[in-house]
Amino acid sequence: MGIQATLRALADPTRREILNLLKHGKKSAGEITQAFSITAAAISRHLSVLKEADLIRDQREGKYIFYELNTSVLEEIMIWFSELKGGKEDE
Repeated sequence: MGIQATLRALADPTRREILNLLKHGKKSAGEITQAFSITAAAISRHLSVLKEADLIRDQREGKYIFYELNTSVLEEIMIWFSELKGGKEDE
């Protein structure tokens, strides 16, 4: 989906907080939902947007789905920001 979908996903503070939760390791949808005061349906939509942007991955384990960060996409964004910023040699 590219950088546009990634930036759109990162624009929402709830989605950024979900990413912060996942930096400590994989979590189930229920564990993620417990960290917020919004509905499970709203969390599910946020998780879908993050997954569509390839910022997270999901894995079924029994009856639970666990989510974890996809750090490769985050690294690509960091590289892009770094290149956009430029360095002294670009001045």
